[in-house]
Amino acid sequence: MSNLGTEQNPLCAAIVGSGPSGFYATEALLRAEPMVLVDMYERLPSPFGLVRSGVAPDHPKLKQAISVYEQIAESPEFRFMGNVTVGRDVSVAELKECYHVIVFTCGAETDRQLGVPGEHLAGSHTATEFVGWYNGHPDYRDLTFDLSHETAVVIGQGNVAIDVCRLLAKTVDELKHSDIAQHALEVLANSRVRDIYMIGRRGAAQAKFTHQELRELGELADCEPVVDPDDLELNPASREELADRRNRANIKSYEVLQQFASRPPPTRGRRCHLHFLKSPVEFKGGGSLERVVLVKNRLEGEPSHQVACPTDEMEELACGVLFRSIGYRGVAMPGVPFDDRRGVFPNQDGRIVDGSGVVPGMYVAGWIKRGPTGIIGTNRADSVATVQSLLDDLPKLDANKKPGAERLEPLLAGRGVRVVSYADWQKIDAAEVRSGEARGKPREKFTRVAEMLAVLPEAV
Repeated sequence: MSNLGTEQNPLCAAIVGSGPSGFYATEALLRAEPMVLVDMYERLPSPFGLVRSGVAPDHPKLKQAISVYEQIAESPEFRFMGNVTVGRDVSVAELKECYHVIVFTCGAETDRQLGVPGEHLAGSHTATEFVGWYNGHPDYRDLTFDLSHETAVVIGQGNVAIDVCRLLAKTVDELKHSDIAQHALEVLANSRVRDIYMIGRRGAAQAKFTHQELRELGELADCEPVVDPDDLELNPASREELADRRNRANIKSYEVLQQFASRPPPTRGRRCHLHFLKSPVEFKGGGSLERVVLVKNRLEGEPSHQVACPTDEMEELACGVLFRSIGYRGVAMPGVPFDDRRGVFPNQDGRIVDGSGVVPGMYVAGWIKRGPTGIIGTNRADSVATVQSLLDDLPKLDANKKPGAERLEPLLAGRGVRVVSYADWQKIDAAEVRSGEARGKPREKFTRVAEMLAVLPEAV
């Protein structure tokens, strides 16, 4: 009988990624009956993934989940291995030698493409780039966004698209006491954007934003939402969708849109125009973006299964800056099977699979498992389900004792990698908070890895 999971031979687990899925998987493992040691690998010195770098700075309540992750990190069976990129600093094969199991929770790190001509003209950006930039993510620190144009366009109608619109629309006074990166605040302070267009391919009844996020567009100090009442006329299938009480979220959003449409035309400040049933088919400009060509759509199909189909009707919208917010996809990692069509690690109930079947000891949770769906809390049940699959497999796992990070730390040091422990992160965290206090902000994030590492003592 295997003694794996005992004090003499604890189950050694590597978690790759320190966002919500990673911490919820850690929590589930540490609560399990077997004795488990968890080492969490994160490519940045800072943990918490999109809760730190994806949640809008003016939505601090959504970041309260971090307090839960901090409690998980206090467990003596947990070790944080920050500033380590799996697949570059250490290979998946090396992790497999040192751990009984690996759980990949590395999220969906890139954007889906529109696939239209001119998509990559200067001035056309992904929402991920803009969000990472104003949140101080080191990957996006050196990007530039030209906000000297009066018209900005946002393609997409989910909550991230609303975040982008709201950040473009807010005054400096509305943002200066948040944890927005200082470099972004300075650029936004000089923005000349006056008209923001949010474009969605489907109708008002199918938009993916939540009514809470939508309502905020009507509560800004110097920006008014603009909705054409004609855009709220519904086809029979859409009316049937909104008659179904199970679609309560969409019903509430539609009611907010109706309120916006009943407002008098704005006479001052910025305007946020919400357009439906339109899709971009081409971006035009002589070296940089000048216009976006839109096709008008019609909805076809049964209720709750309608698709947007293009018509012959086109229009052009002049703009100098545009943000594409049409969803995310995962990125391949050396040594891990990858489904390029779906942008996920292929799996069955969280067990990673390849052409031969289940890959022993390799698991996946979160967006890289199921695709970019759900909110922060959705990841808890998803991670718990993956951990249950892992625990069910315990009798099949290699029961030989594994060294975990004890073997990898000297290897990483030899490769010049400064591993950031959780205690190290707490020093970085405290320094950010101190810096923010001077500006009346909850924190001023370090926006470069070198700045974070400079806070720490030299590695022994």
